[in-house]
Amino acid sequence: MLELDLHFDDGANRLVRLDPPVLVGRGSHCNVRIRHWRVGREHARLSVVAMGIMIDDLGSLAGTLVNGQRIAQHGPLEPSDEILVGPCLMRVRLLDHPVAAAATPPPEMGGAVHPIAAVGRQLDEVAKDDAEQDKRGDQAALEMLPHRQRLHAALLDALDLRRRDVARMSDAMLRSEAQRLLEELVRDDTRLPRHADRRALLRQVLDEAVGLGPLSPLLEDPTISEIMVNRHDEIYIESRGRLMRHRAVFSSEQAVLGVIERIVAPIGRRIDESAPMVDARLPDGSRVNAVVAPIALKGACLTIRKFPRHELTMEDLQRIGSLDGAMTQFLTLCVREKVNLVVAGGTGSGKTTLLNILSNAIPADERIVTIEDAAELRLHHAHLVGLEARPANQEGRGRIEIRDLVRNALRMRPDRIVVGECRGAEAFDMLAAMNTGHEGSMTTLHANSPRDALARLETMILMAGMDLPLAAVREHIASSIHIIVQQARLADGRRVITSITEITGMESGCIQTQEIFRFDRSGPGYFQGCALAPRLVERLREEGRGPQACLFDRRSARPAPGAAERSA
Repeated sequence: MLELDLHFDDGANRLVRLDPPVLVGRGSHCNVRIRHWRVGREHARLSVVAMGIMIDDLGSLAGTLVNGQRIAQHGPLEPSDEILVGPCLMRVRLLDHPVAAAATPPPEMGGAVHPIAAVGRQLDEVAKDDAEQDKRGDQAALEMLPHRQRLHAALLDALDLRRRDVARMSDAMLRSEAQRLLEELVRDDTRLPRHADRRALLRQVLDEAVGLGPLSPLLEDPTISEIMVNRHDEIYIESRGRLMRHRAVFSSEQAVLGVIERIVAPIGRRIDESAPMVDARLPDGSRVNAVVAPIALKGACLTIRKFPRHELTMEDLQRIGSLDGAMTQFLTLCVREKVNLVVAGGTGSGKTTLLNILSNAIPADERIVTIEDAAELRLHHAHLVGLEARPANQEGRGRIEIRDLVRNALRMRPDRIVVGECRGAEAFDMLAAMNTGHEGSMTTLHANSPRDALARLETMILMAGMDLPLAAVREHIASSIHIIVQQARLADGRRVITSITEITGMESGCIQTQEIFRFDRSGPGYFQGCALAPRLVERLREEGRGPQACLFDRRSARPAPGAAERSA
């Protein structure tokens, strides 16, 4: 049984004893119900494992703090650890023996034991006041929007009137000059309301004029994994696997276009009515897609998939429940032994993240050539060459496709080739490389199952215009690819490896496969070995260095949902 010592910001103190697991949140079904606008419907979960008490944040927007640090999962908890959920500071300890819920609390805890619903009723007034204050804040932001628009236009005019050669100025010089001009404009402005927060207004206008506007704080937030701008006043985010609308807005459509231009210009890309779509990247490696009129009907649209600041490892994926220890050991073995790998999955399933992790397991003394549409991979090998595709210029010339880069990479004497994603005819050249002395190469593709991945590869090879019979195409695939790793994004936002499948050859004109590991979705979810050792392992055993047979028949439960984080 767990004993929770609860301290609220209105001075109320309560002590409750509950059987684990304990669900904390605003919903009526929660064991500890805290009706407050900063508390999610299902905010956090306390559970007891062999190590002790664990706490998982369940994707809450405001977050769960342990000793002042925001966590996704933390444990084992100490009795002195302070857990902050909304307005409630709590300490938790595990009782050695079950105690009736109505028992008198120990003297050092203070207070009496009350149903937590009563605490929720006491907080109703506080929650209402906070909600009203939040609503007033939104109204104030809307009132300041016309002033932001006016100052933004005035700042651009001021820079233009002074004939500043913006193109020749560094980012720091441009920001410094813009800040000086904007401070003058704000100081001399007589139309601003007296209650206006001029410091915040100056920062917002400056960010929008020479930075990324309201996207800057979203990019700084480590809990946000994706940012979607549908139009200038409609921004959505993905935080811990959950989509939600954010209250931040741009001041105008022109401000969004300015931000897009500042993203694509430094990497030599362009976007306008003649080329209204573009893929780009931020300096930190985050992937960017932008769409403008005339094909964007609601206004300029911007999608940013953030690159994780913390470089993930196999151990991180195992900790958040994307795979288990046996799968980790096998995939690491595959990379070390130069197995040709394809990572398949749907959009946002974590393919690129897994490819990056697998690529970093390549021995440091090998020469690697990476090929991408927009550079995202972060490898730390000394002997590394990175190539990036290029779109056509304004005259329609200079386009360099992935397939051109794959062909050129074959002349660069690589030990391995890593292609960020195969989408078309380049699949033929990639498989040819895998089959002609570049073992251990890797790529990703969009597919919902290993069998779908094979069908997509067949289609992409036929797109190469080689006029090959289907039987020859399948022989080419079966002889080139050894392992398909299938990724999936579950309905609750969690990302898992659902299957690791071996290509075993051809029979009766069909590609034969055998599943080595799979994810069983029943209950909390289980990673299950299929009790079949792949040919790689059999070969290694003959050489006296293969893993134990029990590696492929283990069954392990996936960690609780709250432990899962965005890994794409």
